[in-house]
Amino acid sequence: MGKKDKDKKKKGKGAEKTAEKTEKKQKLKNKKDLAARGEDDIENIVKQIEAEEQKRKEVKELGVDPPSYRSSFSMTPHPDNPEIIFFGGEYYNGSKTDMYSDLLIYNTKRQSWTQIISPAGPPPRSSHQAAIVSQGGGQLWIFGGEFTSPTESQFYHYKDLWCYHFTSKRWEKVAASGGPSARSGHRMVVYKHFLIVFGGFHDNLRDCKYYNDLYSFDLNNRVWKKLDTIGSEPSPRSACQFFLTLDGRIGMYGGFCKQKLKKDQEKGLTHVDMFLLSPDKHDDTLSKWRWQTVKQVGMRPTMRTGLASAVGKDRIFMFGGVQDQEGDGDDDDDSDDEGSGNFFNELYSVQVEGERATWHLVNLTGKKDPTEKKKRRRANDEEQEGEVEKMEAMALDEDDKNSNGPTTLTVESGAFTISSTVGANTTEEKQKVVMEEDRDVFIPSARFSSGLVFKGGNLYLFGGMIEDGEKDLTLKDFYWLDTGKLDTWNTIIENDIQTMEWYGSEDEDDDDEDDEDEDDDMDTD
Repeated sequence: MGKKDKDKKKKGKGAEKTAEKTEKKQKLKNKKDLAARGEDDIENIVKQIEAEEQKRKEVKELGVDPPSYRSSFSMTPHPDNPEIIFFGGEYYNGSKTDMYSDLLIYNTKRQSWTQIISPAGPPPRSSHQAAIVSQGGGQLWIFGGEFTSPTESQFYHYKDLWCYHFTSKRWEKVAASGGPSARSGHRMVVYKHFLIVFGGFHDNLRDCKYYNDLYSFDLNNRVWKKLDTIGSEPSPRSACQFFLTLDGRIGMYGGFCKQKLKKDQEKGLTHVDMFLLSPDKHDDTLSKWRWQTVKQVGMRPTMRTGLASAVGKDRIFMFGGVQDQEGDGDDDDDSDDEGSGNFFNELYSVQVEGERATWHLVNLTGKKDPTEKKKRRRANDEEQEGEVEKMEAMALDEDDKNSNGPTTLTVESGAFTISSTVGANTTEEKQKVVMEEDRDVFIPSARFSSGLVFKGGNLYLFGGMIEDGEKDLTLKDFYWLDTGKLDTWNTIIENDIQTMEWYGSEDEDDDDEDDEDEDDDMDTD
């Protein structure tokens, strides 16, 4: 070994020792800060919760009221029963954060709620992932997530894997090595007899790391495997949409990450790209997978994160989301110094065919008065036909002018919505004509980090978060939408945001605002 190599090795060991000393000093400082707040170390808190769960011996099945306020929970449709399974989530009331580990079942036929209290279950968490399979009489699988201390001064990321057995109503903590590192904001789907896990992030309040790694868990042999990938892969991110396509591939859209600008400065980045993931045709072991980019056309959503998605019969639905409003773009500004965000309550659908994804903005038709419908139909027919001709001519004309990108014309029935999007670029002009008959349409309020599932031909939407000035308000309202009619959202639990209690201060200092903005980035996961 040469002198230079020895010097490099010595410098490397010196840097490691310095980092260890710095970490020890930081831990000591953190302990003193926690003692001043009257809060235990977060790892001890989690261990104490698990110990308490172990003491429980009996299974209880109780009829209960609907869930409390929460966001970043899991909401999963049962593949065989008319049920939707809720687990976990979090709620911040302006003063403290509550974390949940309750397992709740909503019966869509009876419109009733049941809580299963089972021994030795998972500790509270949010931003985890859940998936249900039919095998073994029905199993709910949960991986990862995060635990936040009541004062939001500490975060703990899980890397545990749990299975809830519907037949015995018992939890099982699955011991399997070689899985993903501790994280939250990741995504997970069931592919054949595998759980496929992608991305996520880990934040220890000093460093935040984002992932784009890919793992599979064999449900039959209970083995984790890190998957090799080829092709153009997505960059590291959390909070993306991860879904099965109709032709048996896995789609990935959007997501969020933070980019470092300078020392101690970072900037949030919202992704709008789309990828497809499929096993390599020449690999029977499903160990090697291929990424490929997707061309997106149609009426695409504006840039946003924190959407809720659900796989329907012939398309994927996405609702809501948020886009943070940044400052003036001064390079010296910290990315967390952001204004209030733009929140959305739009419903989009996307269909993936081949390497092309076509977006539609879903316009609800509303509940029409049948007596008025006949009177207006004749008068509107000629006007609507004229508008269609104009739109078609406009699309063809623009197509000739823009040979470098697609032109998409969408005509929907009901309230007769015509949309024309010229080009594949989201910044290009979108033209839209909407002609309405008398409509009675209700749409849930804007939100992010809510839950959305497709069950029995209906979409179900629950909870999430919304900003109101300096307040981060958590919701507990619940709605359903018939995807066959697409007329209006129907209310199961009303929004009570006007009467919600908030215990935080209206005027908080700059440091608190920075902390809250950083937490908001995590909440979109």
